[in-house]
Amino acid sequence: MTEDEGVDEELLTIGAFAARARLSAKALRLYDRLGLLVPAHVDASSGYRYYHGSQIERARLVALLRELDMPLARVAEVVEAVEVNGADAADRLAAYWAAVETRVAGRRTLAEYLRGRLSGRSSEMYGKFEVETVDVPGHVVITETRHTLADELPAWIGASLTRLLAAAGECGGVTAAPFVVYHAEVSMESDGPAEACVPVADEAAARAWAEARGRAWETKVRVEPAQRLACTRITKAQVAHPQILAAFGAVEQWIAERGLEQAGPCREVYFADWDASGPEDPVCDVAFPVR
Repeated sequence: MTEDEGVDEELLTIGAFAARARLSAKALRLYDRLGLLVPAHVDASSGYRYYHGSQIERARLVALLRELDMPLARVAEVVEAVEVNGADAADRLAAYWAAVETRVAGRRTLAEYLRGRLSGRSSEMYGKFEVETVDVPGHVVITETRHTLADELPAWIGASLTRLLAAAGECGGVTAAPFVVYHAEVSMESDGPAEACVPVADEAAARAWAEARGRAWETKVRVEPAQRLACTRITKAQVAHPQILAAFGAVEQWIAERGLEQAGPCREVYFADWDASGPEDPVCDVAFPVR
């Protein structure tokens, strides 16, 4: 007997089911292994898989979701939600697709940025940014350090600065705008590290806080020296990767053109209330220490 013979009238062989669901038998076996579409019956002696006709709709849904390049784990969440609440399943799909569109928009912007660089239009792009130098005093900072890739960076910055700002009350209070220092490249291939920093008033209290905190969040206290920064101010919309790359490029070019020397790692200084700011509101200074 073959896998397509000797079936109960209420069941379909994997071949017949695959034809009706417009899927391959190979795909059905994969969905079975992953628990996405389990056969209604498996013959104990032959191992042949049989499906109910009522499973066709689920099979087609799985296939359509996969055509959206949805990861199998997310597919499982959506198809399981369908059994409970169709509206919830639709919301899960909408959330996934919104994330896809965000990624595509970011890549489109990056492609435009790279096209400008490759075509020799860097000066035109960088000319949109006004760069100046500012002298900043030294201060004590409490910090968190993490190795992170670019896609996880925004969430980590928000979470780490929130934790540090909350802790600043135990360290004499905040004395200047929080900032993030990049000690090495952060991209989709390079993970930094990045260091979130909040200036505080009381060094002794800060060191006591860091000691009590332990190593759970890679927390440290250090003294940031007085220095001169070359910086450009950007909006909330421009903070998003890869738009922010143009701002860093503009400052680097400005430094080189004036014969200055970079004197430390680059940074982002967040001087505005992020949640209360709109897309076109200035929120951040992209800066390099110079001498």
